[in-house]
Amino acid sequence: MSENAPEPTAWLTIPDLVEVLGETPGRVRRLLDDRHLVGSRRSGALAVPAIFIVDGRPLSSLRGTVIALQDAGFTDDEVIDWMLAEEESLGRTPIAALLDGHKSEVRRVARTLA
Repeated sequence: MSENAPEPTAWLTIPDLVEVLGETPGRVRRLLDDRHLVGSRRSGALAVPAIFIVDGRPLSSLRGTVIALQDAGFTDDEVIDWMLAEEESLGRTPIAALLDGHKSEVRRVARTLA
């Protein structure tokens, strides 16, 4: 895989998300359209990193971070790659920082990437 990739990321397709979130396929697509989730077609079907789901819901701090990165010109694939890669200024991956409640710190770094 990539040269410094950590453990492999589990990916959830639309049918997986329907089951995990307890929502209809249309509602899952709306969560993607509204940037509550971000997905990629790397292996064919659209899929979302499972780590973006917490307690059966999209991670609440994900949406604003995704929007900040897209405002900086990131594609969905680049957003996902950045969220899952070690970020030196954070001392961990951005998604790990978000999961630990450090939303402001992650978004501050995201805004510097424009």
